[in-house]
Amino acid sequence: MQKRPGEDKSFCMTPREIVFELDKYIIGQDKAKKMVAIALRNRWRRQQVGGDLRDEIMPNNIILIGPTGVGKTEIARRLAKLAGAPFIKVEASKFTEVGYVGRDVESIIRDLTDLAVSMVKHEMTLEVQDKAKEAAEERLLDLIFPAESHTKEQTLDFSKDMFSDKPELSAEGEERLNRTREKFRIKLEKGELEDRIVEIDTTFDSHPMLQIFSPVGIEEMGLNIQDLFGGMMPKKRKRKKMKVSEARQVLIAEETQKLIDMEKVIEEAVKRVEQSGIVFLDEIDKIAGEGEGSGIDVSRQGVQRDILPVVEGTTVVTKYGMVKTDHILFIASGAFHVSKPSDLIPELQGRFPIRVELDTLTTDDFIRILTEPENALIKQYTALIETEGVKITFTKGAIKEIANTATSVNERAENIGARRLQTIMSTLLEEILFSIPDKGITSVKITADDVKKCLADIVEDVDLSKYIL
Repeated sequence: MQKRPGEDKSFCMTPREIVFELDKYIIGQDKAKKMVAIALRNRWRRQQVGGDLRDEIMPNNIILIGPTGVGKTEIARRLAKLAGAPFIKVEASKFTEVGYVGRDVESIIRDLTDLAVSMVKHEMTLEVQDKAKEAAEERLLDLIFPAESHTKEQTLDFSKDMFSDKPELSAEGEERLNRTREKFRIKLEKGELEDRIVEIDTTFDSHPMLQIFSPVGIEEMGLNIQDLFGGMMPKKRKRKKMKVSEARQVLIAEETQKLIDMEKVIEEAVKRVEQSGIVFLDEIDKIAGEGEGSGIDVSRQGVQRDILPVVEGTTVVTKYGMVKTDHILFIASGAFHVSKPSDLIPELQGRFPIRVELDTLTTDDFIRILTEPENALIKQYTALIETEGVKITFTKGAIKEIANTATSVNERAENIGARRLQTIMSTLLEEILFSIPDKGITSVKITADDVKKCLADIVEDVDLSKYIL
């Protein structure tokens, strides 16, 4: 059987290779990248363990601690692409305690399962794509050159069955029909019939979409009227005229759906969630604390208590069946400016045995962030401005001055890490981005003096720098 993309992408990567891939986008934070790489590799290692011991090996959940803008969320984003496994990033502050209006924490697993089903369905779609295209081409040929419509013009033999709905063609007529069909097939393959109009049957829902409001979150489980009474209210079909080029895509989608076994898709998706699913729980510090008072704080400990069984292992009801969370890897992160990890309830602390503190970014880090990653800000703005036919260059002095400015403002105002670079760059290039291409500029060179001149007044005025930078 052909290997599927989700089965062996990152888990066959060594920890060093995972860190190497993360280094392309994240500067510094070597300890965090190392721990994440080990956790990711351990998913593969557990799969290789034989016997009952495999089920006893639990994932070592990680909590990333550090100020905003140092790379916690970026690690999650890049990890999602490397994982090749069901991965979801959620904000802990969006969930509420059971009994309050809002989303319950079990919806995390339901969303993760939905993503896994989409992932597996996409992979199986790629596997059957060739067969679906062949079937769609045959259906297109039937639409362009329907065999039944030509039988009346051929020599017919009614002696075999006088009352047959479909009279049989003579051997000569059948051969002529096949030759004509092959000619149309060749034209279709060459793209000569793309603009021809054909009629096809398309499906649509025969009832309006109804949303169900329920305190237990039925709408999150995906239960709607179609699911409950699908047999009683079947989908209607409607004949539509469209070009061959448009009809081909509709027919390929229909044939693909016929070839995919949704039971196997769901079975594989649930297995992936249970064995290799990853949940990144961001802003976990926002639910830490005593939970005394009113407003959003009142349910903080309640959310922690609700998260606890999901993290330590429970069974969640989804529209695809029961999903166990015992072996799902949870990676939490938070700035912990106001609170600290010890403010979490002890049981939840125990479920995150690995704690990694991320480093505050320095001026040298900012210089590297501006230039080294594949998605570096300098590269982004250079590519954007090149679309206008303008070449922009930054001197080493200019890059160093931008980094110094970011460090200075972070020290005096709130420390927002690398996100400060985005505000500085947008302010620095504001006039250039506004002026081109109206002024006929073909090249721009940014020097250290240009950076100082543009940002000096803002940096010197503490109030201005707080609002603008």
